Amino acid sequence: MKTKLEYIWLDGYKPTQSLRSKTLVQTDFGGTLGDCPMWAFDGSSTEQAAGNDSDCLLKPVCIFPDPDRKNGYLVMTEVMNADGSPHVSNGRATIDDDDEDFWFGYEQEYFLWDTDTDLPPGFPLNGYPGPQGPYYCSVGASNTYGRDCVDEHLDLCLDAGINVEGINAEVAAGQWEFQVFGKGAKRAGDETWLARYMLERTGEKYGYSINWHPKPFGAMDWNGSGMHANFSNGVMRESGKEEVFTKICEHFGENIPRHIEVYGAHNELRLTGEHETESIDTFSFAVADRGASIRIPVATIDGGWKGRLEDRRTASNADPYKVAAAIIKTTKEALE
Repeated sequence: MKTKLEYIWLDGYKPTQSLRSKTLVQTDFGGTLGDCPMWAFDGSSTEQAAGNDSDCLLKPVCIFPDPDRKNGYLVMTEVMNADGSPHVSNGRATIDDDDEDFWFGYEQEYFLWDTDTDLPPGFPLNGYPGPQGPYYCSVGASNTYGRDCVDEHLDLCLDAGINVEGINAEVAAGQWEFQVFGKGAKRAGDETWLARYMLERTGEKYGYSINWHPKPFGAMDWNGSGMHANFSNGVMRESGKEEVFTKICEHFGENIPRHIEVYGAHNELRLTGEHETESIDTFSFAVADRGASIRIPVATIDGGWKGRLEDRRTASNADPYKVAAAIIKTTKEALE
């Protein structure tokens, strides 16, 4: 039997990487990650190599069934140089979490974008819809746009086994969110990227592209799009000590550039101190404060200071691999 393996990777474009994919047809495929071969591609076409030395390698890192293609699989890969070393664009290789001690949950916001009107669904051709407010978690055709595409995306992710834990309409017309959780930073990143891939591909059926920009309309009175990063490690989940969380948060405040550098391009348009954000060049943390850089959830306190933190600065277009690498580095330093 012939099987279609869709190899998915991140290109080398800056400041924001895009998803790429191509299909490998295999005969009598065994269905496991170990059955997926390394595969080469032309890196000169993806800003990852020069034309005179263009071979890059795709190293499979996880595999899921593809519910939208007959005899198909989704194969997430990371990009390697021809000598087998990690490519400079490979954020996954920078994650220091081999024991999967860190758990991540990403709240991925985005806009559906109508390719005919070059606007989100629900936006008139001239002007703007009513102010934000009625669209959040809305129901009904007056305020909810694109649900057919969003629901199909959710079904496909669940059928594939990608751990999407929820969806909701967001505060602007045509803006939505899905949440992905993973035990292990690499797994959480893999599944977030695969969920993004599935959304891009599902949008093709409906005439929607996906706009990941954190502030696609610029400095207007709209919340932007983020990818809030919820995280914990074993110490946070088990210590029961407020001072552990305080120490971690304070160390984040001492390393603002490290995080902002990988928290997404154009994030300065979103992190202004308004619309439930802290300014991009300052830092704060507080309990249940949606305007803080890091929010300490009430559930963490109610659990006896055992649980997670939420970094709310992360933009919708950030690479979850690079986000996790920075969060892990800062958290480990704080606990040394």
